[in-house]
Amino acid sequence: MNVEDSGAPEQGPTRLARLAPVLRPVRAGNGFEEALEQILQVVRLGLVSYGERLPAERELAERLRISRVTLREVLRVLQDQGLVESRRGRYGGTFVRARPLTASAGGAAQGELRRRVADVDLEDTLRFREVLDVGSAGLCATHGLDAEQSGQLRAALDGTRDAALDDYRRQDTMFHLTLAELAGSTSLATQYAAIRARLNDLLDCIPLLVRNLEHSQAQHTALVEAVIEGDPDGAREVMREHCTGTAALLRGFLS
Repeated sequence: MNVEDSGAPEQGPTRLARLAPVLRPVRAGNGFEEALEQILQVVRLGLVSYGERLPAERELAERLRISRVTLREVLRVLQDQGLVESRRGRYGGTFVRARPLTASAGGAAQGELRRRVADVDLEDTLRFREVLDVGSAGLCATHGLDAEQSGQLRAALDGTRDAALDDYRRQDTMFHLTLAELAGSTSLATQYAAIRARLNDLLDCIPLLVRNLEHSQAQHTALVEAVIEGDPDGAREVMREHCTGTAALLRGFLS
């Protein structure tokens, strides 16, 4: 996608001032996910109206403190979802598209999304998930895993690494459930299974993004190494960052 920076440059400061309450520098660990969350909020809140151009790439990248390569990946996702379109030429750029009004498969999916979101407290789900996932990682690293348990965790990691795109979320669920089970608390594992089922209902409502999956896989790998090396602080920090990235995507698409 080619996004031009030309056209009405004098409007840039005005637009950025209008978007200031939403657009803010992202944290380094989840730059793609958090930038996507913020720009989705801009579009869904109508801060940039239908037919209006988003701020130029340079302005957005500077505001969010991300690279223009990362920003272009974010804009490509928005274009794939039909939320924006790219126009070339002197007055080109990335423009917000009108939301479809006719009934369609997309409209049915939106209806299902609204039903699921209405039935789930998003923030409660995300926070409880973080507590359980971070706790599991810390407990596994603190108490240590024997050779068989380490093999189980590495096998679960391999499952996510080798998964086809349409099987990734199932393998990702198995990885996190394995970690919860290895923490040594039946109650924790039971609670995690319940919250994960609720989380998966929400994840099924948003698209699979290759950049996010690659990022998640790198975090999974770092997490396994921290756990096996007996580094509870490192394991908790990686897991907390991992949960934060998922939360950013869900808030962006579902809020």
